[in-house]
Amino acid sequence: MLMIHHFIKIALLIYVFIFSSSTVPFDWKASLKKPNIIFFLVDDMGWQDTSVPFWTEKTALNLLYQTPNMEKMATEGMKFTQAYASSVCSPTRVSLMTGMNAARHRVTNWTLKRNISEDHADDVLKMPVWNMNGLQPVDSIENSVHATTLPQILKQNGYFTVHCGKAHWGAMNTPGANPLNLGFDLNIAGHAAGAPGSYQGEKNFGNKDGDKQTLPWGVPGLGKYHGDTINLTEVLTLEAISAIQQAQKLNKPFFLNMSHYAVHTPLEADARFYKKYKNMGLEEPEARFASMVEGMDKSLGDLMSFLSENNLDKNTIIVFMSDNGSLSATARGGQKHTHNSPLKSGKGSAYEGGIREPMMVKWPGKVKPGTVCNQPIIAEDFFSTLLDLAGVKKINTVQVIDGVSFTPFLFQKSKVQKDRTLVWHYPNKWGPTGPGIGTTSTIRHGNWKLIYWYKDGKKELYRLEEDLSENNDLANKYPEKVDELSALLGEYLRKVNADRPLFKQTNQAAPWPDEI
Repeated sequence: MLMIHHFIKIALLIYVFIFSSSTVPFDWKASLKKPNIIFFLVDDMGWQDTSVPFWTEKTALNLLYQTPNMEKMATEGMKFTQAYASSVCSPTRVSLMTGMNAARHRVTNWTLKRNISEDHADDVLKMPVWNMNGLQPVDSIENSVHATTLPQILKQNGYFTVHCGKAHWGAMNTPGANPLNLGFDLNIAGHAAGAPGSYQGEKNFGNKDGDKQTLPWGVPGLGKYHGDTINLTEVLTLEAISAIQQAQKLNKPFFLNMSHYAVHTPLEADARFYKKYKNMGLEEPEARFASMVEGMDKSLGDLMSFLSENNLDKNTIIVFMSDNGSLSATARGGQKHTHNSPLKSGKGSAYEGGIREPMMVKWPGKVKPGTVCNQPIIAEDFFSTLLDLAGVKKINTVQVIDGVSFTPFLFQKSKVQKDRTLVWHYPNKWGPTGPGIGTTSTIRHGNWKLIYWYKDGKKELYRLEEDLSENNDLANKYPEKVDELSALLGEYLRKVNADRPLFKQTNQAAPWPDEI
């Protein structure tokens, strides 16, 4: 027995000597091989702003845009045909970070200045006092939602967490405006605003000469590129790669929230790609927009190439998503409200063009290449899914989680759930006008979709599988289905204490959808 103990002691000493004398310190967390995660989020990119078809066939728009790296990712991963976001940006972004539906977190419109609502005036409705100050790491900020964030949990579980690009979670002069307060170890160019003053280095990305930041639109923290002939999308890609290298030196898995400002306005040409689209005869705004789309795609390709060249690709999950539908009501060329065709309308709309997004997942050796998933998913699902993929089993959050992990669908362990219920809530007034743009609440249950308008109590009913373009309102034909979905929607909105507008004339709250 003494001899056995002696040999064990010697073996342990040899083991310690080998690893303590190694040039690379032994790291138990790294040895567990937690996957790296890149969440590649594009701003205002529609379902059709790509050469990848997210439908059963290619369309004219798919043939217009050139996104070879998206095509590569689709070939190497799984494509989701029914991925949803909110119709404008901040609600989606808060849902992604918290796992909460927008009706529950009540950041239902886009945020900017503290205690100032970006709602436009309406002749009939008075908009509610929603959480216009956005997402916060504390519960002491008025008109805000306090939540435990996705990067905060990942950081607690050994991840090096990086935000790169557009943040747009908390209003100016609140803690939530700074990503470092929301669980990120490193913040690259993120702040309160949801758009850049300019995409051009020659214009200092919207900052005045010699000014570190010109509020509210100047992009912060990129002074070393000021005056250069370089596009913001390329700068963010270079900085993201540098951040990954920093994580490697720390010997930690990384979570990169790669959140591009593109393809949001201002529509400014990406000089690397603009000329060829202009030579195709596109109108000026459309040539600029197409060049921005391809610049975004180049970023995706550069990141994938870096991962491959550094043997990081096999242990890195890439998720591709957009925060709302493509802008179509203003600033674009061609006919308004058609830039997401065959989907109806665009950004700001309750119709599919405003909320259905391009979405893909790639994880070599885990997610089968070239696969397609038709399961409906929504922004808040990413919270639970990414934690699931990171192997985080136990989480404690201050908020209630609405999202559901779609991991079983990634690994093809579950069939499509045809009866899933999804809810969108927009008790606000966006600026532009157009089809589906207004103060609404919406529910999708299985194949059926109901849109409720607070202003006049109107209800629209569509059967999406047969009517993707939402041209055939079935509300009069199926009143029982209208009542059924109205009841489901009303029950949910009351349950989560959702906001609703008031009638100006009476100062009374507009009815819930099942009260009319």
